[in-house]
Amino acid sequence: MKARIARAATIIALGNILSRVLGLVREQVIAALFGATAVTDAFTVAGNIHTVIYDLLVGGMLSAALVPVFSDYADDPAELGRVTSVIATVIGLMMTIVAVVLMAGAPLLVQLMGPGFDAATQALAVDLVRIVLPAVVFMGLSGVFMAVLYAREVFTYPAFAAAAFNGGIILGALVLTSGLGPMSLAVGVLLGALAQMVLQVPGLWTQRVQIRPALRGSLSHPAVRRILRLYAPIGAGLVVSQVGVVIDRNLASQTGAGGMAAMRFGTTLIQLPLGLVAAAVSLAVLPTLARYAAAADGLTRFKDALAVGIKLVILTILPATVGLIVLREPIVRLLFQHGAFDAAATQRTALVFLCYAPQLPFAALDMLLIFAFYARKNTLLPALVGVLTVEIYVIVALGLTNALGHDVTWLALANAVQNSAHGLIMFAFLVWILGDLGGRGIWGTTLKAMVAAALMGVAVWAGWLVLAGWLNDGLASQVLLVGALTALGTVVYGTGLLILRVDEAHLAWTTIRQRLS
Repeated sequence: MKARIARAATIIALGNILSRVLGLVREQVIAALFGATAVTDAFTVAGNIHTVIYDLLVGGMLSAALVPVFSDYADDPAELGRVTSVIATVIGLMMTIVAVVLMAGAPLLVQLMGPGFDAATQALAVDLVRIVLPAVVFMGLSGVFMAVLYAREVFTYPAFAAAAFNGGIILGALVLTSGLGPMSLAVGVLLGALAQMVLQVPGLWTQRVQIRPALRGSLSHPAVRRILRLYAPIGAGLVVSQVGVVIDRNLASQTGAGGMAAMRFGTTLIQLPLGLVAAAVSLAVLPTLARYAAAADGLTRFKDALAVGIKLVILTILPATVGLIVLREPIVRLLFQHGAFDAAATQRTALVFLCYAPQLPFAALDMLLIFAFYARKNTLLPALVGVLTVEIYVIVALGLTNALGHDVTWLALANAVQNSAHGLIMFAFLVWILGDLGGRGIWGTTLKAMVAAALMGVAVWAGWLVLAGWLNDGLASQVLLVGALTALGTVVYGTGLLILRVDEAHLAWTTIRQRLS
């Protein structure tokens, strides 16, 4: 079981590495071409709108309903193809209708999410929204195809979908900006969405899952009814969550030009370890958890698999959190301070990231815990917790901004409180419902990882003090500084885990030695 989950997580992690690298390149391109300016703010609103629609109608459904239901048909490719055809037809039509309606209402959407924008920025955002909205159709179908492949425990094609999406945006920006200006980013979103959908098709062929339009009787199919029943509480919770996103964007638009852009680039650094660690482990363990949850005597194996996932997340997210906090300014300077992105934007983005950062360990575990409930076909509880934590965000965000003024740092801090609270509450419910996970080494692994990460943080900070005095501000020096300190942190952390006798570290080291030999 450990080996299977680790292999799946490795494949997903490789895809996520490429995706996150291209995601960083995407943000670097945007920063260099347009900086932390009103143009980037407008594109951020446009991107938020199509992301909200996808998350609300498909993204949340993928792990909560599509994968668990498709898993029930996974052993019969022909029947899985018939079920997928029905679901893909329904979602494709639904996404098309939503995109057309929202394109007509784009001015109202922009006014809702960017009331602090000036007239020119609002007009630009409206144009960008109308260009990117058709992408939700491709994204919706891609989500269905990925769910099929996850149910069949095929991870390679879905793992590289986000990389294809980011690649499309990069291509659009680099090739079309000279002629289209900011519109090139929106065209890039369309290219990326189409690319990630097409990428899944060879995977469906290899699995002999044939998909055809199937409109007649679609809504009466039992699989559709089961998906709707599982997704209903998630959908209701996501509506509330997206209200929180709208409030966040609304407040951010009132922090001045570039405020929303600083939050965007700070969020990029937050999403990097979450995508590489939490998403990889969670998606890898979901089919195993779903299979054990369906077995009459699978509770012990379910808890064993979940414990493996928790320990993998802890061992990887803690050093990433410490390292990013210590090196936040050098990393932001290296990644973004080029072209139109200046030193002031670097300092603002680094501060925003520092306020976001405390949520990282909790958010990483939260994703895995949510998937554990989804595997047990319990989608109501995560939705209710999501509603509660949106209320927590609104209270904290409005309280801080009313008391201290409109500033993106307070919004980032409120977001950190929201996501940390979600993770803690989900863990409390998990223990209450399933019982203690004791005897599986979670607490011991956590303590040892914290000690090793603390030692790593001290070593990296001391190394920064030494190297910063020797190096200049050139690009080569920045690369050398971040690269050397990252290598130092990796060695110190890995050595600490081995000295503290963390089983997973010894297993990884043994595997590496075997591969090398």
